[in-house]
Amino acid sequence: MTTLDARINEHFAGYVVRKDLVKAVKGNAIVPTYVLEYLLGQYCATDDEASIATGIETVKEILRKHYVHRSEARLVQSTIKEQGRYKVIDQVSVALNEKTDSYEATFENLGIKKVAVDSGTVRAHPKLLVTGVWCIADVQYEFSDDARISPWILESIKPIQVARVDFDSYLAARDAFTTEEWIDLLMQSIGFEPGVFGRRSKLLQLMRLVPFVERNYNIIELGPKGTGKSHIYSEFSPHGQLISGGEVSVPKLFVNNSNGRIGLVGYWDVVAFDEFAGREKTANKALVDIMKNYMANKSFSRGVNPMGAEASFAFVGNTDHNVPYMLKNSDLFEALPAQFHDSAFIDRLHAYLPGWEVDVIRSEMFTSGYGFIVDYLAEILRHLRAQDFSHRPDRFFTVSSKMSTRDRDAIYKTMSGLLKIIFPNGGETEQEVEELLRIAMESRKRVKDQLFRIDSTYPAVDFHYTASDGRKIPVTTVEEEEFPQFYRHGKQADAGEDEAGDTADRTPDARPLPAPAAPSGAAAPRPQDGHVVFAENRKGIGYDKLFGPYLDGARRIVVTDPYIRIFYQIKNMMELVEMVIRRKAPEDQVSIHLVTGPDDGNIETQRELLDSITEACIGTGVDFTWAFDTTGSVHARDITADTGWKIVLDRGLDIFQPPLRKANGFSLSDRMQEHRMIKGFYVTYVRHADAGSEVRE
Repeated sequence: MTTLDARINEHFAGYVVRKDLVKAVKGNAIVPTYVLEYLLGQYCATDDEASIATGIETVKEILRKHYVHRSEARLVQSTIKEQGRYKVIDQVSVALNEKTDSYEATFENLGIKKVAVDSGTVRAHPKLLVTGVWCIADVQYEFSDDARISPWILESIKPIQVARVDFDSYLAARDAFTTEEWIDLLMQSIGFEPGVFGRRSKLLQLMRLVPFVERNYNIIELGPKGTGKSHIYSEFSPHGQLISGGEVSVPKLFVNNSNGRIGLVGYWDVVAFDEFAGREKTANKALVDIMKNYMANKSFSRGVNPMGAEASFAFVGNTDHNVPYMLKNSDLFEALPAQFHDSAFIDRLHAYLPGWEVDVIRSEMFTSGYGFIVDYLAEILRHLRAQDFSHRPDRFFTVSSKMSTRDRDAIYKTMSGLLKIIFPNGGETEQEVEELLRIAMESRKRVKDQLFRIDSTYPAVDFHYTASDGRKIPVTTVEEEEFPQFYRHGKQADAGEDEAGDTADRTPDARPLPAPAAPSGAAAPRPQDGHVVFAENRKGIGYDKLFGPYLDGARRIVVTDPYIRIFYQIKNMMELVEMVIRRKAPEDQVSIHLVTGPDDGNIETQRELLDSITEACIGTGVDFTWAFDTTGSVHARDITADTGWKIVLDRGLDIFQPPLRKANGFSLSDRMQEHRMIKGFYVTYVRHADAGSEVRE
C-alpha cells in the first residue's frame, strides 16, 4: 500500500475501495462500475486483506445468485415461480398502463413485463418512469385465473446508490491532503493510475466530471477512438445517462406533449450523447432547435408552457482526421453532423475538451490503488451542484472585459466546476487558480476560435486575463502553439496580431524555434537567444528542433543533468547522441561528455547502460564519455557547446511523457520523438562569448 493509499483509508474509511477489485468480481456480468462498487462498498471498503478476500467472495456469490444474465432469464423466472419470491439485480423501468390505470415494470435482462408496481414506489423513485435504472428488487409470482392480471409482482425495489452522505466530513477530510494528493485520489477514484499521467492530462480527465457538479453545463469532447470519452458517463454515476446520439427524440429528451411528462433532462444530472460525431448522420431539426434554446436558457417549450431543467449536456464523438488536417482544411468541429455544425449550437458550448490530448487507454493506465466508491463521489458531486464557486478566482485575476457575456459565463462555469472538484473547501493558491483559469479560458477559446472560421460574422475575441499586478496575460490553446501555420488565417490572423499588440506578456512559444535542419545548399537556420515555454501535451517537439541548430558545428558538448539514471532517462541521452550523429558531417569529430548523478539503488545497471552508449559510438565520429558528480553539488540541467551556446532546461532531457509501449515495438510515439506528448517545460538559450573556454574546462 502506498503512502497515499494509507492516507485515503485513514480519512475515508468505509467510503473507498481498491479499484482493481472491480475486475476481480465482474466476471461476465454486464453492469456499470457503480453497481459493482456499490456491492464492493458493502463488503470490501477496508484495507484489511483478509476482509477484502472474504468480501470479494461474498460479492461474487451475490452476483452469481442474483444478477440476471439474459441467457439464464428463463431459469430465473422458473426459480421465482417455484420459490414464490426471489431477489434479482437487473435494470428496471416503469410505465403507466392507462387502460388499467396501473404502473407496470419491465425487467430488461429477466425479460418480464407488466410487473405490478404500487404508486408509492413510483413516487419514491420517479426516474423509473424515464429510463432503465439498476436496482436490487424482490419479485413475486402469484398466478391468477384472470388472464388480465399479470402473475409478476414487484414486492420491493432499491435503486443501487449510496444513502445520504456527510458532506461536512468530506470537506474536513479534504484538508488532510495536498492539492497533488487530492488530484491523485480523484484520478484513482475514476480508475486511473496517477503516475502515468502528467499534471495537465490529469486535469483534462477531471474536466469530464464538471457536468456532474455544474447545472446546465455543456461540454464537447472530440478525439481519436479508444480514449475512454464515454466511460465517465456510462460507468461513473447513477445520476448520468448515456444515450446514442441518433437514438433520442424530442419527447424522450424534453417533454411528451401527449401526456405532459418531462423527459430525460428533468430526471438526470447529466445527459451524455455518445457517438455524437459523424457527417453522414442526420438529426431532427425540431430537436436541434429545442436543444439550442435549452442550452442557452435552461428552459424549453413545445407549444405549451415553458419548462425548466438542470441537466448538463455532454457530447462525445470520434474525429475523422488529425488536428493539423482539420486546422488546415476545415475546423475542429468538422466531424459533427450537418445540423449540429451550426454556429448557434456551437456557441452554446461552454468548453471543448481536446480529445486528441487524451492517450488511448492501455492496461498500465488502470490503478490498483484505493479510490472513492464511485457512487459515494457521485453523491458528493451532486451535492455540490447547488453551490456556485464561479467568482472565487476574482480575488486574484480579472477576465478580459472585451469578451462577450456568453464567453465569460462559459469560463466562470468551467472554473466553478474545477474548483468544486479540486478545492471543495477553498484554500486554493493564486498559482493553482491561474492553472485552472488558463484551462477554463482555453476550453472556451477553442470553441470561439473555430466559430470564427465557421461564421465570419462572429467578432474577434481577445482572450486574456489581468493579474493582480496589472499584467495582461494572453491565453493560447496547445494546438495554436503546435500548429501556428494553420491555426490563424485571413481575418483571424489579423485579429491575432491585434491581440498581440494589446498584450504585454507572451507566454508559450513567444518566438518560433529554428528549423531542425537546413536542406542541402540552403542557408543554415539562425539560432536566437531567449526563453521559450512549452505547454504540456503538445506534440511535434524533439531534440532536433530544440537543440540541433545550437549544436551544429560543435566540437565539444557537455551535458549536465543529475537525473540520467534509469533506463528511459539514459535512452533520452542516447537519442541526443543520435541527433548529433545525424546532423554532423561524416568527417567531423565531436566529443560529448555527460555529468550526472549516481542511481544509488541500481548503480551497476546505470554504469552498464551509459557504457553501452560509449560502445555504440565507436566508429561514428562521436566520442561519448560520462562521469558521476560525487559531490552532490550539481543541480543545474543544461547543455553547453563550444559553439558559444548554453541551453538551460528546467527538466533536463526528461521532456517527454512515457510513450505507449507495445510488445511488437511498433509504436510511433516510442520510435519518433515528434509523436510523443511532452511534459510542460521551458528552455533558455544563452549566448556566451567565452563558452568555448568554459566547455574546454
